[in-house]
Amino acid sequence: MLHDAQGFRRKLGVLGPSTNTIVQPDFDDMRPYGVTNHYSRIYTPNADAVSNETFRAGAEVIAGNTLDAVRSVMTAKVDYLVMGMSAVTFFDGEKGARRFQKSVEDVAGVKLSMGSDACTAALQAYGGVKKLAILSPYWPSMNTEVARYFGDKDFQVVRDKALQCTSWINIAEQTDERLRTELKALDGDDIDAIIQVGTNLSMVRLAAAAELWLGKPVIAINTATYWHALRANGIKDQMKGFGRLLSDF
Repeated sequence: MLHDAQGFRRKLGVLGPSTNTIVQPDFDDMRPYGVTNHYSRIYTPNADAVSNETFRAGAEVIAGNTLDAVRSVMTAKVDYLVMGMSAVTFFDGEKGARRFQKSVEDVAGVKLSMGSDACTAALQAYGGVKKLAILSPYWPSMNTEVARYFGDKDFQVVRDKALQCTSWINIAEQTDERLRTELKALDGDDIDAIIQVGTNLSMVRLAAAAELWLGKPVIAINTATYWHALRANGIKDQMKGFGRLLSDF
């Protein structure tokens, strides 16, 4: 049987908004030898006036364009898909997540890892986690959807912070200083873990560092999603620098 010269272990098709500049380098930084990432951009106008009222509508435009990106990347005969956009994977709770996953897998003919499920699997891997704090670049209306999903999974969201980024591109412009401040404000003895959602927010290394000084799981969604895809494909490589999820589980 012939194998791809570089992706001889797995070829992963990565789906992400065309405005997203963080997922592609994040996933490549976590890529083990013999695994390749093939990024397929979902056409996404850069909404410059994102608000509480318009966030979901804008995200649903992205969701509506997803299947074209699926068809495009499947021409490379990838083995598996990885969703590099998180908001759509939380819409309408657990039922909405299953509906979205099925729509993608039915067209692709291969399985999909996505942020909502990956974060759940990550929390289960750590163990002993019930109460959460959520950090997102979203607006409050979207954080409500995230909390609904985790509630369906029997977690309790104790508090959350929506950074209320003003455009899709603005998400990638958030500084470590701001994010560090927000993590500290979210922490407390009443939570077991912090989850960061929003794939265009650069958090994989900051979350790993925060685990050390907060002494609890701090899960960046890009780390969780890529970890989930690797493990779903039987790739058990562990690596340092991205938190306990990739180094221990």
